[in-house]
Amino acid sequence: MHESNRLKVAILGAGSWGIALGNHCQSIGHDVRLWEFDPVAARRLEQQRERPQVLKNIRIHDSINITNDLNASIKNAELILLVVPSHVCRSVLKQLTQSQIQSNAVIVNCAKGIEIETLKRISEIVEQELPSFTPRYAVLSGPSHAEEVAREIPTAVVVASTDELVGRFVQQSLNSFHFRIYRSRDVVGVELGGSLKNVIAIAAGICDGAGFGDNTKAALQPRGLAEMSRLGQKLGANPLTFAGLSGMGDLIVTCMSRHSRNRYLGEEIGKGKKLAHVLESMTMVAEGVRTSQAVVKLASREDVEMPISFQVFDILFKDKEPKQALHELFAREVKPEIW
Repeated sequence: MHESNRLKVAILGAGSWGIALGNHCQSIGHDVRLWEFDPVAARRLEQQRERPQVLKNIRIHDSINITNDLNASIKNAELILLVVPSHVCRSVLKQLTQSQIQSNAVIVNCAKGIEIETLKRISEIVEQELPSFTPRYAVLSGPSHAEEVAREIPTAVVVASTDELVGRFVQQSLNSFHFRIYRSRDVVGVELGGSLKNVIAIAAGICDGAGFGDNTKAALQPRGLAEMSRLGQKLGANPLTFAGLSGMGDLIVTCMSRHSRNRYLGEEIGKGKKLAHVLESMTMVAEGVRTSQAVVKLASREDVEMPISFQVFDILFKDKEPKQALHELFAREVKPEIW
């Protein structure tokens, strides 16, 4: 990378995705600082340069500065990547309001979720907490497991911003030969695609765990995509976005991959385990659990039919048997495929 294109990049969140993105940004020539909120974990990361419990056999590059000081991490940063679980995004953004964030910095959300309490997407939370950065906000999403991005396995994602120049800036700053970035103006669609697919991925895992078979799982994905698109359109998204990387692409990989936390959680539930037990055994966050709660509220508020998502919620929180949920889905009144 030419020196004039070298950016100061702050990665907020040192989980698997934050580490993978940090190494990626360093590999293409940027000056990277990685923020970890836990001071003990930050010191350990600084010393060991790895976090095998979330990302095995991947070393954090020696030139990446790891810190627990949020102000130090974002000082003079031109790109700030928000890579924390969605339910703590508001808390981190509130901290940023008290920090020395540059007025010309671009905030790139890399989280996939909806705030349960308010039913707001991350862009809407940014608008509330950091309104001056609303025009300088982008979201990065798509089929991109950290385990593969960290190993430079070819990956394609999409970045969406309502401002075309901001979208181009992020695209050109993060694109590489193994991490291809497409561009969109549909922030609503890209955010919702990345969030809603996690609920359908839990359903896919339930299919695996309960032994429903390939036919059932193959039916689940396009029908799940249909209800994702229905809610998206009601909330102002372009339906074509759900046929792209942040919709269909992310849905496929999350429903099928061994790396998928949400699919894994669903599989364990399908085998008969209780939600609390499965969550206790996991070291990483399965965003679809919280998102299922938000989706039920959103769909009810907007009067959108989302039968698969509602059944997932009932299995997770009302102890409904997966076979009963499947029976109810198939017993529904028949209708045209596209409606």
